[in-house]
Amino acid sequence: MLRRLDLRDSNSDLAAMLASADAESDAPTDAVARIIRHVRDGGDNALHSLTEEFDGVKIGSVQVTPQELECAFEACDPELIAALELARDQICAYHETQALFPSVHQRMGVRVEDIAIPVDRAGCYVPGGRATYPSSVLMTVIPAKVAGVRSIALCTPPGLSGSPADVTLAAALIAGADEVYRVGGVQAIAALAYGTESIVPVDVIVGPGNAYVTEAKRQVIGEVGIDALAGPSELVVIADSFNDPRLVAADMLAQAEHGPGGKAVLVTSDESVADEVEMALDQLLAVAPRRADAEATLRSGGLVVLVRSTEQAVEVSNKIAPEHLQLMCAGADDLIPLVRNAGAVFVGELASAVVGDYVAGTNHVLPTGGAARYQSALRVSTFQKHVHLVRVDNDGLASVGPAAIAIAEAEGLDAHAQSIRVRLASS
Repeated sequence: MLRRLDLRDSNSDLAAMLASADAESDAPTDAVARIIRHVRDGGDNALHSLTEEFDGVKIGSVQVTPQELECAFEACDPELIAALELARDQICAYHETQALFPSVHQRMGVRVEDIAIPVDRAGCYVPGGRATYPSSVLMTVIPAKVAGVRSIALCTPPGLSGSPADVTLAAALIAGADEVYRVGGVQAIAALAYGTESIVPVDVIVGPGNAYVTEAKRQVIGEVGIDALAGPSELVVIADSFNDPRLVAADMLAQAEHGPGGKAVLVTSDESVADEVEMALDQLLAVAPRRADAEATLRSGGLVVLVRSTEQAVEVSNKIAPEHLQLMCAGADDLIPLVRNAGAVFVGELASAVVGDYVAGTNHVLPTGGAARYQSALRVSTFQKHVHLVRVDNDGLASVGPAAIAIAEAEGLDAHAQSIRVRLASS
């Protein structure tokens, strides 16, 4: 089922050789634009009609009440609640390390502080459909809370009951979302961006979604900020004979079960490892509850790349720029300095990407589709604006002022130069 690519004797362009055999379909631009216009013009009425059209259910109020959140919390298994609370504590602890400001720089009499100011209001989107994602509730809401955002709205699609799953609502309560709305898809992104009678517009929208949600986020950029244009899940595993092939296969299956469009790639210099992993993967697939989704992913995005060395393996991974990279090989720590492009790196046999998905504390909203070349995981700073505070004393103005005048004059901006001259003359 896994396509094989042998690069051991090749000096060809890696990027071209690694290109997926099936190009991604065009984004649903026109359909998304129509839905956004409908929500902008129709408000809550549009949300009701679109939810009935796309989710197949009629909803009452758009907003989930605090009483509904409490009931959902009480309906969940206590062990599941304990697991969500452990994940919350891990995520909070890690993201709090990102909120250590201000930083101060002082040189030549000029003092600059970098202060972080949270946005006033954030919108978190959590998908439904194929599965429920309470972990994505935690991953999106908690960094916003740590950043100091005053108001956090969560949108997630309703199930056939007319309400999101209990575990999703319980996670919203555990994470501390201020408002929860039973609306999903493009219409949720439009409502968060432009507002309706029930939903106050936000400053930043974050969270994963399907191609329609991603295109909707692209179309509202400028009206609001976004985290990234996320796509299907991706995993690259660099493995050798020092690791159990069943673990590699299990991790590839874990990413593949998210459904079609993703990537599950094994990179190895040992052909016997590739054979053993494929055999183990076939055995796991035979009993996998989400076999259809996993097989669809592996048919389109499953790949084994044979390389000469672990160094070439990292080069291959850097070209793919995956969402998740697992280093399951001897000398894994020595490879870390070679890694340039990856959303998150998991080092060693025990560090499955699934740990990062749920309980490592790191964020699982990661760059996909090669965006790890220039983007990072969802962070506290996604919800903050970084502002410079500048102070200058007399000695500082005497030191740097003449240079400012010279540059302003070179640019033909005399008023700029004059603003410094008058200060130097009076100091």
